[in-house]
Amino acid sequence: MKKNMQSLGRFTMFTIESLRWMVRRPFRGRLLLDEMQFIGNESLAIVALTSVFTGAVFAYQSWLAFVMVGTESLVGVSVSLALVRELAPVMTGLVVTGRAGAAMAAQLGNMRVSEQIDALEVMAVSPLQYLVGPKIIASTISLPLLAAIFGMIGNLGGYAVAVYVCGIDPGIYVAKLRYFMDPWDFYHGLIKAGFFGFLLAAISTYQGYRAKNGALGVGKATNDAVVYSFVVILVLDYFLSVLIPTGIRTQ
Repeated sequence: MKKNMQSLGRFTMFTIESLRWMVRRPFRGRLLLDEMQFIGNESLAIVALTSVFTGAVFAYQSWLAFVMVGTESLVGVSVSLALVRELAPVMTGLVVTGRAGAAMAAQLGNMRVSEQIDALEVMAVSPLQYLVGPKIIASTISLPLLAAIFGMIGNLGGYAVAVYVCGIDPGIYVAKLRYFMDPWDFYHGLIKAGFFGFLLAAISTYQGYRAKNGALGVGKATNDAVVYSFVVILVLDYFLSVLIPTGIRTQ
């Protein structure tokens, strides 16, 4: 327990110190754009592929459940709410963690064990500003954008299955969405995605930054970064769902 609390304290201090360096000159805009390219743009294909089939399978399973009680017209609402409020931010966070978070930890871990980070410090360049800060900012910006794309493409996949496979009337499908959906449902998911992006980058960079013991240590840091990020995203999702207001109509 004591060791876990010490690790949490070190992570908190690492994150706070990284935030302090983010607002100091010189601002490294090119590094930020490079990280957004890597985290955001290069994750777009896998996010799109994941989203279309997530929406499709959720629509089909929802239809199987609703048709038993004669409320299949609510399939679209169920799919849309689940996607924009829960599945889009969570699934995007998990996908980006597996693709970009692991890479961040491995990159910083290799730089740590090969003493490249020490070389930056010798040259009076802060590794937190040069290596960590751009990754955290880029991830915080990119995750909401990717989550928005996930929700849009997932809804298209759900619509296609609901209308062309399950036989739901497209007019009813859209009408139910217009009545039950609220813009705040969309913002709800984006806020979650921003938190997830910040934390997955902070956890991944922290694990890589503190790697040791050569290649074995880099592998352990990468594994820990992915596992801890997954757990934090799933646990935090519940608390954010409770704390962030919703736009769901109750009547």
